[in-house]
Amino acid sequence: MIVNAYVQDLKHKEDELAIQYLPAVKAMAYRLKERLPSSIDFSDLSAIGTEELIKLARRYDETLNDSFWGYAKKRVYGAMLDYLRSLDILSRSSRKLVKSIDYIVQEHMLTHDEEPSDEELAQKLDESVVKVHDARIASCIYTVMPLHDQLHVGDEGAALATIEKEELVSVIKKVLSSYKEREQMIIQLYYFEELTLKEISNILNITESRISQIHKSVIQKIRESIGA
Repeated sequence: MIVNAYVQDLKHKEDELAIQYLPAVKAMAYRLKERLPSSIDFSDLSAIGTEELIKLARRYDETLNDSFWGYAKKRVYGAMLDYLRSLDILSRSSRKLVKSIDYIVQEHMLTHDEEPSDEELAQKLDESVVKVHDARIASCIYTVMPLHDQLHVGDEGAALATIEKEELVSVIKKVLSSYKEREQMIIQLYYFEELTLKEISNILNITESRISQIHKSVIQKIRESIGA
């Protein structure tokens, strides 16, 4: 009876710990949702994060980690990203379509202030509007992933497998140094400050389409630099 009471008391404390940080998880899910297409549900992200939070609370050892949220934050966010990866958002065929779309969009942006519509892209690619629309949604989802994930889009896996992490970091730094300060700031704000395109647009006073174009250009240059 005493042992059972002790175990129940521990579980109660663990659940209290998880409840304490639920608002932080919901805030994290909300910020991530802001950077994703409308087809991704906030409640799904929040549920995934909450489930991971509870698991972490129940195995948390305060003698090894003096800050629970410091211990849990990256793991909760990682669980949300794993959920997005599990959606299988980019099949092999759609990866090729995304790359074709990105190329046409970049060409279009040289003479226009906004990206082409799904209908325009579908006509140029001889694909259905639905297929183009789905590919663009998949591409938008992938932009919230870490750079290393994005570099695997297409057939770059083999090239990346031969590169050490330090070398990849060096390549990324070299590519970024070739851009102007404002363009470097876009990457900083998007990946490290985790701001939305709209927030970056308001800060730097440039269009969301231009920000998206610069982001895609950076990814492409990194791919080219590693010989992908």
